[in-house]
Amino acid sequence: MTLASSPRGYSSMVAFPRSLSTILVSVGGLAMFLFFASLLLVSNPIGSTFHLHFNSFDKKLDLSFPSGNQTFTEVDVTNKNSSSGSTLEQSKSSIGRLVDNNVDVTDKYVSPSDSSVQVSKNSNGSSVDMSPISTEEGEAKIGNVASDVGKNIESHERGSPGSENESADSSHDFQAGAMPALPSPTDNATQIGSVVSGCDLYHGSWFYDTLGPLYTNNSCPIITQMQNCQGNGRPDKGYENWRWKPSQCDLPRFDAKKFLELMRGKTLAFIGDSVARNQMESMLCLLWQVEVPKNRGNKRMQRWLFKSTSVMIVRIWSSWLVQKTNEAFDFAPAGVDKLHLDAPDENFMELLPQFDVIVLSSGHWFAKQSVYILNNEIVGGQLWWPDKSRQMKVNNVDAFGISVETIISAIATHPNYTGLTILRSYSPDHYEGGAWNTGGSCTGKERPLGVGELVKNGFTEVMHEKQVTGFNNAIKKATNKSTLRLMDITEAFGYRHDGHPGPYRNPDPNKITKRGPDGRPPPQDCLHWCMPGPVDTWNELVLEIIRREFEGNASSLS
Repeated sequence: MTLASSPRGYSSMVAFPRSLSTILVSVGGLAMFLFFASLLLVSNPIGSTFHLHFNSFDKKLDLSFPSGNQTFTEVDVTNKNSSSGSTLEQSKSSIGRLVDNNVDVTDKYVSPSDSSVQVSKNSNGSSVDMSPISTEEGEAKIGNVASDVGKNIESHERGSPGSENESADSSHDFQAGAMPALPSPTDNATQIGSVVSGCDLYHGSWFYDTLGPLYTNNSCPIITQMQNCQGNGRPDKGYENWRWKPSQCDLPRFDAKKFLELMRGKTLAFIGDSVARNQMESMLCLLWQVEVPKNRGNKRMQRWLFKSTSVMIVRIWSSWLVQKTNEAFDFAPAGVDKLHLDAPDENFMELLPQFDVIVLSSGHWFAKQSVYILNNEIVGGQLWWPDKSRQMKVNNVDAFGISVETIISAIATHPNYTGLTILRSYSPDHYEGGAWNTGGSCTGKERPLGVGELVKNGFTEVMHEKQVTGFNNAIKKATNKSTLRLMDITEAFGYRHDGHPGPYRNPDPNKITKRGPDGRPPPQDCLHWCMPGPVDTWNELVLEIIRREFEGNASSLS
């Protein structure tokens, strides 16, 4: 009865055992969880979890360029100074600006207030340092950033080292020294090799390439005899194998099929002196190996047509690139060349709209006899100045600088020209012990100069300086939609005294090639370039410039 009348008591008696069992079950479950969790941690350490995270990041840092002017894919940039290690997401266009055309990279990434950031390692294990840069260091440092990005892309696209460039004999790899600094680029008128182009093409070294040249004097029938060094009996051939390697990237070997495809339906004109002819023949020899062109030339200009792609290669003679007359003018008699330094050579200017790409060459004729006319007044002369009572206002070096500004300005303001203009910088000669007409010589030179061996040529340096100044002055006047590029080969080719014909100017088997008993050298050519030889590098650079312009700056880094 008591029990029956007291159910509450029974309930209180059984409640304690049930609570105890619940606690025991919970503790057992927790123990089991900790046990299995421990097993999981032992088999999969925390480090592997982080490793998986960074592997995912590596895959995300894909810097390839699908096509055209597309920029980089998205990149995570970690703030090293942040205590939380938070990740900053950069848009595609942000990193893309490192190599995008006509953008000042320093404006985007160089600021005293910027925190130190570093792009995490890419799939190749290398990283890009983007630490804060002082104002004084900005331009040089950002150049390294852009080049590092370019190297990562290049490695990603082309695979691991082992390209043709690495066949070089390291004992022959000579550093060619720093190139002269040039002003910052502007819209369509700038020098190739600036930071925004991704790679300085003109700062690097010469290396020995065992693959050798892409043609021989026997496989190209249009080489001018004076430049046919092997055909003229030159005994050494090593000068044919040296190739140019920019410090920050590769300069690809000339690809004739690539060139013809890029230039499909277009015309390239070499305009200038005999060195322009030298380069034009090099271009034809390189292209000849994949297709024999049709000669469509006339007395006014040489023209070679590659029918498969309707590409035309043109050469027009213009020794000074400015207007030349022979008639008497003021106190200058007839028969002496008179240069109107402020008037472009109309012989090719009227043809300008027909051309898609032009390569200009000049400078060496300013060593020849001539009269300089500016603003319809005789202001100077070279190897000519009969009236000593008159003051000479312009010498041949100044005249060259004025002529460059004149011709580039005329091209940049031509209302019907929208093409690409490449001004090849002054080609150095290597006459030692005298000038071309006073016993100068390059006899016996068989390899490039090494570091510390280069002897500065004062005339070459001042001619180059005047040329660059004239170019930069002209681009400020540009009004049309054409593009101007300075192909600055001067210092790099200062090391190639071995690349000239020297005494091997003709096939005469009895020609004198050694110095006489009195030490006097034989007549020789230390101005033009053997073919094949260093001059072929100029057309590798031309192709790279065209590729950057036609395919887009970013894709040229691949």
